[in-house]
Amino acid sequence: MRISDTEVQKIRSTTPANIVEEIVEIGETRVREEDHALVEKLTDEIAGMSDREAMIAELRAKIEAGTYNPSAEDIVDGMVRRAIADRIR
Repeated sequence: MRISDTEVQKIRSTTPANIVEEIVEIGETRVREEDHALVEKLTDEIAGMSDREAMIAELRAKIEAGTYNPSAEDIVDGMVRRAIADRIR
Protein backbone atom coordinates (compact mmCIF):
# COMPACT_ATOMS: atom_id res chain seq x y z
CA MET A 1 0.00 0.00 0.00
CA ARG A 2 1.41 3.34 -1.05
CA ILE A 3 0.73 6.59 0.74
CA SER A 4 -0.04 9.36 -1.73
CA ASP A 5 1.33 12.89 -1.57
CA THR A 6 -2.20 14.12 -0.90
CA GLU A 7 -2.48 11.92 2.19
CA VAL A 8 0.90 13.13 3.45
CA GLN A 9 -0.15 16.77 2.99
CA LYS A 10 -3.42 16.05 4.78
CA ILE A 11 -1.57 14.60 7.77
CA ARG A 12 0.85 17.53 7.83
CA SER A 13 -1.97 20.06 7.77
CA THR A 14 -3.91 18.41 10.62
CA THR A 15 -0.92 17.50 12.79
CA PRO A 16 0.94 20.16 14.74
CA ALA A 17 4.37 20.80 13.23
CA ASN A 18 6.21 20.13 16.48
CA ILE A 19 4.89 16.55 16.59
CA VAL A 20 6.15 15.87 13.07
CA GLU A 21 9.55 17.32 13.99
CA GLU A 22 9.60 15.24 17.17
CA ILE A 23 8.87 12.07 15.21
CA VAL A 24 11.67 12.87 12.76
CA GLU A 25 14.05 13.54 15.66
CA ILE A 26 13.18 10.20 17.29
CA GLY A 27 13.95 8.45 13.99
CA GLU A 28 17.30 10.20 13.71
CA THR A 29 18.16 9.26 17.30
CA ARG A 30 17.33 5.61 16.63
CA VAL A 31 19.59 5.59 13.58
CA ARG A 32 22.43 7.08 15.60
CA GLU A 33 21.97 4.42 18.30
CA GLU A 34 22.01 1.66 15.69
CA ASP A 35 25.12 3.16 14.11
CA HIS A 36 26.78 3.27 17.53
CA ALA A 37 26.14 -0.45 18.06
CA LEU A 38 27.52 -1.24 14.60
CA VAL A 39 30.64 0.84 15.21
CA GLU A 40 31.25 -0.95 18.52
CA LYS A 41 30.82 -4.36 16.87
CA LEU A 42 33.20 -3.54 14.04
CA THR A 43 35.74 -2.06 16.44
CA ASP A 44 35.73 -5.28 18.46
CA GLU A 45 36.14 -7.37 15.32
CA ILE A 46 39.02 -5.25 14.10
CA ALA A 47 40.71 -5.41 17.49
CA GLY A 48 40.57 -9.21 17.30
CA MET A 49 42.25 -9.32 13.90
CA SER A 50 45.76 -8.75 15.22
CA ASP A 51 45.64 -12.11 17.01
CA ARG A 52 44.70 -13.80 13.77
CA GLU A 53 47.60 -12.22 11.92
CA ALA A 54 49.99 -13.38 14.65
CA MET A 55 48.62 -16.92 14.30
CA ILE A 56 49.06 -16.78 10.51
CA ALA A 57 52.64 -15.56 10.88
CA GLU A 58 53.37 -18.41 13.30
CA LEU A 59 51.88 -21.00 10.92
CA ARG A 60 53.77 -19.52 7.98
CA ALA A 61 57.04 -19.79 9.93
CA LYS A 62 56.32 -23.44 10.79
CA ILE A 63 55.50 -24.26 7.15
CA GLU A 64 58.67 -22.57 5.89
CA ALA A 65 60.75 -24.40 8.53
CA GLY A 66 59.13 -27.71 7.61
CA THR A 67 57.86 -28.30 11.14
CA TYR A 68 54.14 -27.91 10.44
CA ASN A 69 52.55 -31.36 10.47
CA PRO A 70 48.81 -31.15 11.10
CA SER A 71 47.01 -34.34 12.04
CA ALA A 72 44.30 -35.80 9.84
CA GLU A 73 41.76 -34.71 12.47
CA ASP A 74 42.98 -31.10 12.26
CA ILE A 75 42.65 -31.13 8.47
CA VAL A 76 39.14 -32.60 8.54
CA ASP A 77 38.11 -30.18 11.28
CA GLY A 78 39.27 -27.24 9.16
CA MET A 79 37.42 -28.57 6.10
CA VAL A 80 34.18 -29.02 8.05
CA ARG A 81 34.44 -25.57 9.62
CA ARG A 82 35.04 -24.01 6.19
CA ALA A 83 32.03 -25.83 4.72
CA ILE A 84 29.80 -24.62 7.56
CA ALA A 85 31.07 -21.05 7.22
CA ASP A 86 30.43 -21.12 3.46
CA ARG A 87 26.83 -22.24 4.01
CA ILE A 88 26.19 -19.44 6.50
CA ARG A 89 27.32 -16.78 4.04
